[in-house]
Amino acid sequence: MKKLTAILLSTLLALPALAVEVDERLDAAADGHVHVSNIAGEVTINGWSRSEVEVTGELGRNVEELIFERHGDKITIKVKVPRKGGRGIDSDLHIRVPQDSSIDVGTVSADIDVKEVRGEQRLETVSGDVSTDAAGEDVSAESVSGDVDVNGQGKNAETHASTVSGDVTVFRAGGIVVAESVSGDAIVDEGSFQRATLGTVNGEIIFHAGLGDGGKLNAETVNGNVDIEFTDRVSGRYDIDTFNGDIRNCYGPKAERTSKYTPGWELSFQEGDGNARVTVSTLNGDISLCDD
Repeated sequence: MKKLTAILLSTLLALPALAVEVDERLDAAADGHVHVSNIAGEVTINGWSRSEVEVTGELGRNVEELIFERHGDKITIKVKVPRKGGRGIDSDLHIRVPQDSSIDVGTVSADIDVKEVRGEQRLETVSGDVSTDAAGEDVSAESVSGDVDVNGQGKNAETHASTVSGDVTVFRAGGIVVAESVSGDAIVDEGSFQRATLGTVNGEIIFHAGLGDGGKLNAETVNGNVDIEFTDRVSGRYDIDTFNGDIRNCYGPKAERTSKYTPGWELSFQEGDGNARVTVSTLNGDISLCDD
């Protein structure tokens, strides 16, 4: 009997720890700050009308604990893992926060998905996709390896979206936008901006949106086409060049050779009173400039 008990005990100890279900809530300020840290897995955040934060989901079997606490108007949600990391730390967190909260989310190997949050957002992951709905406050969304998508409501704010490997898409934002990718496309679709900066190393640039009176647009890539389509004709100064590609301009003036000995083309002209500034450049690629 003692031998059987010993065998059963050793068998139980040898079994891997099981994942832990999470279902917790804390009262929260209606417009407070929520900080989330999860090394691996997934983080989804939804805004709701209640003045509380709810965390549900599943912790990895080797997670040490979930830190869920409030200090003043700040809520901290952190998945604590062993220093050496390892397997069994993937945790899926589904979080609800007051709609007017500001949020700060950091992950290493996890996707981030945010909806219906009205406050400022700072979203960072190393390996994973980032997707968020922006309601008019400033948004910073960054990934090293993954796509970044920001969907706005046409309100003025500062939107910074960047990735090293992946596509960046900013839809229906407004005000100021920076969209950058090293290896991937940078796309800004709809909305109206006072300042827009788009850059890639290997990828296309697409800007199909409006540029306000006196606004500035700078689009630059090394290897890729650039497609600029304004919702309305923009009055401003234009400086456009490509070393190895063609320039298509719907405004009228034709591009000229930079030199009879090199393949480059350039185009500089002024449309209207010239109070906006549009600068477009690519090393290897075509450039198209038109209005809707």
